[in-house]
Amino acid sequence: MSLKNTTTPEKNVVELEISIDRETFKAAVDDAFKKRASSIVVPGFRRGKAPRGIIEKMYGKGVFYEDALEVVVPAAFREALEESGEKPVSRPEYNVTEVGDDGVVFTARFYVKPEVTISQYKGLEVERLIVPVTDEMVDGEIERVRNRNGREIEVTDRPAAEGDTVDINYTGKIKGEDEPFEGGTAEHYRLKLGSGAFIPGFESQIVGHNTGDEFEVEVTFPEDYHAEELAGKPAVFSVKLNSINYVELPELDDEFAKDVSEFDTFDEYKADVRAKIEKAHDNAAEMGVSERLADMLVANMEADIPVCMIDDEVEEGLRQYENRMRAQGISLDMYLKYTGTTLEQLREELRPRSERQVKVRLALEKIAELENIVVSEEELEAEFNDIATTYGVDVEEVKKSIDRDIIESDLKLRAAMKLVRDNAVVTDKIDDPSTHKHDHDHEHGEDCDCEDSSDEASPEDTEN
Repeated sequence: MSLKNTTTPEKNVVELEISIDRETFKAAVDDAFKKRASSIVVPGFRRGKAPRGIIEKMYGKGVFYEDALEVVVPAAFREALEESGEKPVSRPEYNVTEVGDDGVVFTARFYVKPEVTISQYKGLEVERLIVPVTDEMVDGEIERVRNRNGREIEVTDRPAAEGDTVDINYTGKIKGEDEPFEGGTAEHYRLKLGSGAFIPGFESQIVGHNTGDEFEVEVTFPEDYHAEELAGKPAVFSVKLNSINYVELPELDDEFAKDVSEFDTFDEYKADVRAKIEKAHDNAAEMGVSERLADMLVANMEADIPVCMIDDEVEEGLRQYENRMRAQGISLDMYLKYTGTTLEQLREELRPRSERQVKVRLALEKIAELENIVVSEEELEAEFNDIATTYGVDVEEVKKSIDRDIIESDLKLRAAMKLVRDNAVVTDKIDDPSTHKHDHDHEHGEDCDCEDSSDEASPEDTEN
């Protein structure tokens, strides 16, 4: 292999001209003949027994060139790339300009990272928004823990009331029609009354009925209902109430504290809840500072970024999205169908954040370059050990599976961001706690029914 020439035909594009000597190419052609000869049919010869000269005379001298090129061109490019010192951000486009007994000459064209300038990254002024912890936040968190530790009890001596969880069968029909609509039938469906999980008016009409009752519920689908064939139409559901349950909540006392924490008294437990919320707010405030500083770096940076870098980041975001869905037991195809979203729409949703991530990374890389940030061997080893501990694997396995350059690059970016943060002018500002809800993400429990797709209809109001 020989790197003949390096050119930059346009901004952020590099083109390498590379040659492959005749001996290397001849060996690759010989290997291609050996691999394919057994599958080539030549009249007058048994399969795989025709001489190479006969095959080349019949199909052309270059019959094995393509197979040989598929092997030697990528290998030659890797060698030339290392010699050139260039770092591609896209896959190369190959163009073979000469091929024959004398060897091969080809070009490899690819994008590289853009030149980056950054006007300011020290002395950036930013507010650190601190949300005070209120008694309502503490009480709300304790109440959530209390509800998770409640005991479900079947109701036998009264009708259903708001807050109860009912087990129902239902069949829905458009008013005036005889046949049930698609997706409007279910058995033993668990529904918490007052949750707003079903379309308006459905749950309130179950309140007041007793176990075993069979009755009708009349509702009108919202105008913006996800199933267009039902939107705005009146419907009648035949409902059977199979059972009623309510949750008996534990008393908020010392015994409760012992059950849900490592503390012996309720006062100690409550103080710990407050401390944990304060820590969460402090972490959120710090994260907010980092996010605002990152936005400032992007605003202060100039670079002509190749589209392929953003496209690659979008695809990486898509892979992470799919992994999160899979961890929840949902395939990406099922999610797209359930939400009525196409893969291309999801890509477009991910694009703004992906573009920002690329810009932030380029800005931090430039800062690391300007500040001559170097990662020590001790820092690398510590990071490998941290990853091994986090995932419970041997550190040597981590070193085999993760490229050392990737770890070193990540550590440089972290160091660059720390430098920006350490040199920033940060002013604390008390934020209005009434505009913040200290709440956890909704968790899917036993009552969640995720089997219906978006083109099916039921009393569920998926807009809520």
